[in-house]
Amino acid sequence: MQKSINGATFRKMILNGAKLLDINKQHVDALNVFPVPDGDTGTNMSLTMLSAAKEITNCPSNKMDALSSALSNGALRGARGNSGVILSQILKGMATVLSTCEEITAKSLSKALAKGTEIAYKAVTKPKEGTILTVVRAMSEHAAKITKKSIEVVDFFRGILSAGEETLKLTPELLPVLKKAGVVDAGGRGLLIIFQGFCHVLEGKEDTNIAFDDTVQGSTQYDEKAHFDYNDLAEIEFGYCTELFIINLYKKTTEADIDRFRERLMEIGDCVLVIGDLNMVKVHVHSNAPGAVLSYALELGEIDRVKIENMLEQNRALIGQKKEELKPMGLVSVCAGEGLANIFKDLLVDNVIEGGQTMNPSAEDIANACDQVAAKDVFVFPNNKNIILAAEQAKALSKRTLHIIPTKNIPQGLSAVLAFNPEDTVANNESMMNESIVSIKAGMVTYAVRSTQVDNMDLKEGDIIGMDNKRIVAKGQSVQAVTKDLVDKMMDSDVSNITLYFGNDVTEDEANSIAKELTDKYKRCDVDIHFGGQPLYYYIVSLE
Repeated sequence: MQKSINGATFRKMILNGAKLLDINKQHVDALNVFPVPDGDTGTNMSLTMLSAAKEITNCPSNKMDALSSALSNGALRGARGNSGVILSQILKGMATVLSTCEEITAKSLSKALAKGTEIAYKAVTKPKEGTILTVVRAMSEHAAKITKKSIEVVDFFRGILSAGEETLKLTPELLPVLKKAGVVDAGGRGLLIIFQGFCHVLEGKEDTNIAFDDTVQGSTQYDEKAHFDYNDLAEIEFGYCTELFIINLYKKTTEADIDRFRERLMEIGDCVLVIGDLNMVKVHVHSNAPGAVLSYALELGEIDRVKIENMLEQNRALIGQKKEELKPMGLVSVCAGEGLANIFKDLLVDNVIEGGQTMNPSAEDIANACDQVAAKDVFVFPNNKNIILAAEQAKALSKRTLHIIPTKNIPQGLSAVLAFNPEDTVANNESMMNESIVSIKAGMVTYAVRSTQVDNMDLKEGDIIGMDNKRIVAKGQSVQAVTKDLVDKMMDSDVSNITLYFGNDVTEDEANSIAKELTDKYKRCDVDIHFGGQPLYYYIVSLE
């Protein structure tokens, strides 16, 4: 009868939750309510969990405080898209409570879920019910009820999973757009998959072929991999990297002695690695007492191939290389497509992050890109509504002072960049940029990845669709016809400029042809085309 969870089991639970979501992420992607080929909720949540799992794997301790810190930090650094950021906040709240436990009980899990729910709701400016937030809140409320009496941890997880499933089925009733599309909330499903992975460890299962009653079809394939960069040039706590082998261990040395040796190293340093057996042990540790490390090792046997590096000096050298005079302000933009990236660079944007549809950069990606800009204050243009929240989270990770301009598309981003005046103040620039994006009319032409009904339109898989800032307004079988229809629907008497950014699947001749037709039709408007090179979207349209 399992009443509690120790650190070793908790580690397995996190790794299994990440694994189960990674295997089933395409199902979650397919639940994306909008039928365009950038439904990446599952991918974003999976990459967030993979980042947390990497930190957990690298954590040298099975103590709950160390594992909780690794879980929280890894999830935050890897958070991608709105779904990934919200997931990272749920895990952060849970880790805050669990870090104080020696072992986890159902009651501590209930408190952890409550804290995770609280922090996740606070992370979203305008929380919507019918989303992952509703699901985690329902799980938390049920957890509080079932822990009023003593309960085994496996029964606890079964209980909250059941409550979560019931709430997930209700999400279409809480969020009309889900009901129209005939799907449940993708983020909620992703969260339940993670917790199902936790529960499997307690049940002793290794089943990854789990079934869902979500009635959706297949999804787009994703090859994106998590990537990590831990090059931190801040002040370091432990100054010496010590590596060695212990050979010819004494006959009196036992496996327990090796375990105690590992624990002693963890008391005087970090990044502890002690692997091997009674034949040979490999040691790696960062500490301020390399002499003590060697002394402890000599109690077990002979030491060999000793290497001690002064990381303090290495760090000073790296910091010296990085030091430079900072200019007052810098610009960082997110976009997908070689042509769009070059346009932003031509407008003197300091750093361009490759990302957008299907490839949302994480909070850490954005922070790292901003840190590379030699400026005290950095303006960030997400250019995608699903990246704005991650950009806001990057503020806590960056060494710069970040100002997030909430651009939801490429035309808004370009307008904001053009409003930048390097001679003006930060406050005035921020105000001007925010004002510049209000009047921009932006549209996109892509294709439906599944058959559905949305925005009062019956769509078939493969239909060409045109969207304005809010909804699908045009559909058809021809890219050119849908693009012209989209411009017609967006046009009003105030528009004097039409700009088309054509993607990878459009030739320059095709773009020129449609530009000529628009010029002939709207004689008062200037029509321009530019190579964007963006994937998935045939055209990005801007009307000003």
